Amino acid sequence: MKSYILRNENALYYECGYSCDNAIFLRVGDEAYFITDGRYTTDAKAQVRGAEVLTSADIVAEARKRIKKASPKRIAYDPKEWDIFRFESLTHKLKTRFISKPDFSHKRRIIKRPDEIALLDEAARRGAKAFEKFGRWLEKKGEGKKETKLAFHAAAFLSDRGRYALSFDPIVAVNTNAAKPHAVPSTERLREGDLLLLDAGLKYKRYCSDRTRTVRFEEGFRFDYAQHFGEKTIQRAYDAVRKAHDRAIAKARSGMKAKQIDAIARETIEKAGFGSYFVHSTGHGVGLDIHEMPYISQRSDTVIEEGMVFTIEPGIYLPDRFGIRIEDMVVMRNGRAEVLGL
Repeated sequence: MKSYILRNENALYYECGYSCDNAIFLRVGDEAYFITDGRYTTDAKAQVRGAEVLTSADIVAEARKRIKKASPKRIAYDPKEWDIFRFESLTHKLKTRFISKPDFSHKRRIIKRPDEIALLDEAARRGAKAFEKFGRWLEKKGEGKKETKLAFHAAAFLSDRGRYALSFDPIVAVNTNAAKPHAVPSTERLREGDLLLLDAGLKYKRYCSDRTRTVRFEEGFRFDYAQHFGEKTIQRAYDAVRKAHDRAIAKARSGMKAKQIDAIARETIEKAGFGSYFVHSTGHGVGLDIHEMPYISQRSDTVIEEGMVFTIEPGIYLPDRFGIRIEDMVVMRNGRAEVLGL
């Protein structure tokens, strides 16, 4: 639509190169406005591109005034960005029709520009480097440490001691805790021979990375694909996850539906006898948000196109025993999926 209004910070940043925690982006026809309060005016005027910066103590009232003056027939909005009070304040007695468009900005951002792909590639590369550095620290100092302490150090390595923001709180899970896909760090201690799952990412110039590796913690270990576990069931599950990960990436094609890529990974795990233990989707889009479109799930009819960036992350989770996940970010380029960060 030609006219729309946005409140989400990443949506604002995508539109004009700047965001803050109290702002509205409004496009009415050919006119665009970045509306914020006096705390952010200086930065906004220096960094906003393609929009007029307006300062107001009541940004909703200012947006309403601009809409009333321009009187467009329709304006798109994302209902997920608004609470009832503010939305009613915005729309009260306006003649303009407000059209609900859930995930409006995510749909605009689903195909990444070349500059965005370059930033995501760099984020993935720096994230992978952080895994390596954390791995070397683990080998020297990790044994005997609680998951809570390991998560603290993982965050420090991913952020490079504050240089980067994190995509999300790292998941550091040992043995049975790894059976929870979104495990919270516990007091479980890491010992030689344990299974260790690390899911973490950083932001590079606001663009996210997301990576997961599952390893056997022992002398000389690395966060690589090749892993050898002492228990046969764990090894069989790991090999199934790795095969599902590799096949989904190798067989993904532009023009497929997202659920077809999910099916490739899911069928591989089902054939190995672990189908009921793959409890989440195969992947999700990554960009300014850690979870974006497209969603690589059993129900998604989204057609995969060139320039889309998403994760491939099959997993197997046996409650109270262990969990395994392998995850990489890929971009669709020349019809195929290419792993980012290599």
